[in-house]
Amino acid sequence: MLSVKDLKDGDEYYFRQVFDQYHQKLYFFILYKTKSEYIAEEVAQMAFTKLWQCRQTLHEEYTISTQLFRIASTVLIDFLRKYSSKDAVTARLDAVDVEEGVDSTTEKMRGVELQKRILEAVNELPPVRKQVFEMSREQGMSHREIAATLSVSSRTVETHIYKALKQIRKHISVVID
Repeated sequence: MLSVKDLKDGDEYYFRQVFDQYHQKLYFFILYKTKSEYIAEEVAQMAFTKLWQCRQTLHEEYTISTQLFRIASTVLIDFLRKYSSKDAVTARLDAVDVEEGVDSTTEKMRGVELQKRILEAVNELPPVRKQVFEMSREQGMSHREIAATLSVSSRTVETHIYKALKQIRKHISVVID
């Protein structure tokens, strides 16, 4: 039985067992959510890296799989945030090696579709929420800068961004599922 305590002790052999047991499950979980092999592989690798880096902060009352999937969900959200702007997605798709052939074309098409869905979701946001989201994600403004610009509290900005991301995720999952 795999235990959190063994992982917290830093045993690399044990970590390899965790990786072997959960990598495929995690990969297919993310693939199901995103329909992108590229995103699934990237997020799975990033989740395991984060699991190893944060192993000392794991809670022994929760199973490894619960904590790993929680980490993966957070990493996926961060990953989608990073590539939520049109320019970032386009840049990532242009960086894909053309020699990958048909798979590359399929991935580009999926990426373009994901980009389209994200932009649709952003356009459906209420006006103020959309403005706050765009100031944060497209203009790179901090919560404090947005709050000062709009004469609202930082907490209000956080709430708008949280609700915008929630609405975007819901829009994407409805389309992808």
